[in-house]
Amino acid sequence: MLWNILMWILGGAVVGILARAVLPGKQNITVAATIILGIIGAVVGGFLANAIGVGDTNGIDWIKLIISVIVAAAAVTVYGSIAGKTV
Repeated sequence: MLWNILMWILGGAVVGILARAVLPGKQNITVAATIILGIIGAVVGGFLANAIGVGDTNGIDWIKLIISVIVAAAAVTVYGSIAGKTV
């Protein structure tokens, strides 16, 4: 159980950082917000990938990763708009 939670946090951090990297400009959000939004992006992206039939592939799930980063980038954008923290 603890291992799963750590993997979600690590995966969320990676997806959140990638999401912030693909967005133009600077996003003034905290590391915690980046991780939480990354986790949200990973979970929703995983569900979307499964829904369109590309959720389970051999090797690295590049398509699922790309979908997760897109969802997380949208979440970062929405969060920045609501919180007024984009520059």
